[in-house]
Amino acid sequence: MKRVLIISYYWPPTGGSGVQRWVKFAKYLPSLGWQPVIYTPENPEQLAVDSSLEAEVPAEAEIIKTRILEPYALYKRILRRSGHSREAVEVNPVNAQEKSVLQKAAMWIRGNLFRPDPRCLWIRPSVRFLKKYLKEHPVDLIVSTGPPQTMHIIGMKLSQETGLPWIADFRDPWTKIFYFKHLSMTAFTERWHKKMERKVLDSATAVVAVSPLVQQEFQAMTQTPVELITNGFDECDFAEDKVSEAAGGPSAPFVITHTGLFAADGNPTMLWDVLAEKARTDETFRKLLAIKLVGKNDKEIIEAIRSVGLGDNLCDMGYQPHAVAIELQRKASFLILPLRKEPEYKAVLPGKLFEYMASWRPVLGIGQPDGAMSMILNRTKTGIVLDWEDRDSISRAIDILWERHLKGELTVEDADISQFTRQHLAIEMAGLFNRIISDKKSRRHA
Repeated sequence: MKRVLIISYYWPPTGGSGVQRWVKFAKYLPSLGWQPVIYTPENPEQLAVDSSLEAEVPAEAEIIKTRILEPYALYKRILRRSGHSREAVEVNPVNAQEKSVLQKAAMWIRGNLFRPDPRCLWIRPSVRFLKKYLKEHPVDLIVSTGPPQTMHIIGMKLSQETGLPWIADFRDPWTKIFYFKHLSMTAFTERWHKKMERKVLDSATAVVAVSPLVQQEFQAMTQTPVELITNGFDECDFAEDKVSEAAGGPSAPFVITHTGLFAADGNPTMLWDVLAEKARTDETFRKLLAIKLVGKNDKEIIEAIRSVGLGDNLCDMGYQPHAVAIELQRKASFLILPLRKEPEYKAVLPGKLFEYMASWRPVLGIGQPDGAMSMILNRTKTGIVLDWEDRDSISRAIDILWERHLKGELTVEDADISQFTRQHLAIEMAGLFNRIISDKKSRRHA
């Protein structure tokens, strides 16, 4: 069995979408002839903990951990002592929302003194440790997955030191990620990021993107081949039988569900207004409506729902284990997926999109109707994407979903989403590994 070193900041028991991509790849790689060797921090910052994901890690996986020094713990401690809310401390503050003087100062320090991100202090000790470790435990290939982009710099330097081929797997863009412009960077720091991004892209043996639009953006910047391997869903997480009660009925709850992080800059205020207006004019709708939020939510989301009079219809469930979140998705009448109100999000394919589709519930996306998410939903006929401010279209969509719910017909057409299964995607990733190793052997014998 060939061995691949995977450098990832996120790993169980840390929860959240950033963990699942490579946990699922690791799960299926051994059956494809590759043993995953995971290098990850012993003491990472954790927005969520989900110990259930540890069961996904295959017995063949080799896990290596070293301690990381990073400033987030100190930053959070200072915010707590200065009286900031729990949400201000726990939810990613790098966005367009109004910030306190302390938060603004922290953003400037984070943006300019910690490059490419606050995990940068792990670069030098990691390269030193891994270079020694690989002499005694050799691997055939290196993969780095980011963000944080620090992982890619570790991968690049380790590849340069060892001569091993290296794949840079980007779960999100680098300088074109939505929050890059909110980091209060100086012109010098911004130039540094763009130069380092180009260096990483040019130095990698191959680059992997999770969205076709991001793939195009990267390919325009480098001669290195940029492959598209999206996120997906694991068939093992979904029972074969669909949840029949979710189709609705005249007395069934009309359940609107969102899972995962719900950030303030993705607050679909027009949707809440439309739901509130319908609740005021339709007593049955008001009684049956339930809005379930499953995950960490910015306080602005909760306040917006309550401010339009839907507080009694709201069920804020907080973070739930991955399996519970999937079960709640499958029992929803329909699922909402608002994107952040940032132009860069046009290129984004949220990881939860694929599990939404696999739940076989209609998906109402809020964002750019011509973006990457809309392309996937339209192609698979599993949902639609409407603009944040398009009140008429949102209202019509809610009316149609409600009517189908009352008739017990709220389903989606069976579409072919097999290309997005984790097993299929692992086959694609292993195929890339094999091509790289084969090309290396060919060059060596040429």
